[in-house]
Amino acid sequence: MTAFDARLAEPRVTVVRASGRGMDLDLRELWAHRELLYFLVWRTIKVRYKQTVMGVSWTVLQPFLAMVVLSVFLGRLARVPSDGIPYPLFAYSGLVVWTFFTRALSEAAQSLIMQQQLITRVYFPRILLPVAGVIAAGVDVLLTLPVLLGLVLWFGVSPASTVWALPFFLLLAAAGVLGVGLWLSALNVRYRDVRHAVPFLIQLWFLATPVMYPSSLLQGRWRLLYGINPVAGAVEGFRWALLGVIPFPGELIVTSAAVALVAIVGGLLYFHRMEVSFADVI
Repeated sequence: MTAFDARLAEPRVTVVRASGRGMDLDLRELWAHRELLYFLVWRTIKVRYKQTVMGVSWTVLQPFLAMVVLSVFLGRLARVPSDGIPYPLFAYSGLVVWTFFTRALSEAAQSLIMQQQLITRVYFPRILLPVAGVIAAGVDVLLTLPVLLGLVLWFGVSPASTVWALPFFLLLAAAGVLGVGLWLSALNVRYRDVRHAVPFLIQLWFLATPVMYPSSLLQGRWRLLYGINPVAGAVEGFRWALLGVIPFPGELIVTSAAVALVAIVGGLLYFHRMEVSFADVI
């Protein structure tokens, strides 16, 4: 065996060390692991519906049944305003974004714990796990769009000319949930209370999001403060882009986008700081 052949036969060893920098996001390394990301997304979707009778139908049924309940109790009985939009369409358009947010948040927060055997045995960029959870939830949301289109046709509402902007507001929701998900996934490794706190956090978050009521009920500085919730701008922007019957929620969207950006930057900093200890602590 030549010296060259001997060097080729040597096993490759990757040493993980703290970089000493605040945020070291190696895009080339992430790109090199793109196939792993695809596998993680596919595995997340497959495991979610494994051994279920209705399979992916749950993706559509959950927001649809929630829309029916909200329409009966809030739209018909409580007469909650809906900015001139038929209440079922108003509620379902908000639930499309909200369902994506909650599924992505739950998947991202639990991603490191659910893949602890993989983390302790193989090296790969750990950030792929929460990212895969968010992407998997994004695949699910695509299945809810045909029902939304059906409701638009049922109520005879013409889609607005701004319908092309719908992906932007889904990306805004994805940015917000990724930022929060990075924080929660890293915290969940050290503090397992997070898995108990996330369902309660989602319940409170739902009340602070304009899914079952319009944000137009809030005015002045309260409306601007409301934008601290990154999902609020995504939900109202999604409705505006689809239906165009409400005023453009510019301040709300800008505030939500700024908060989502801060959440992502802070989440990346904290995740990178804690990443080197994941395999030891988990």
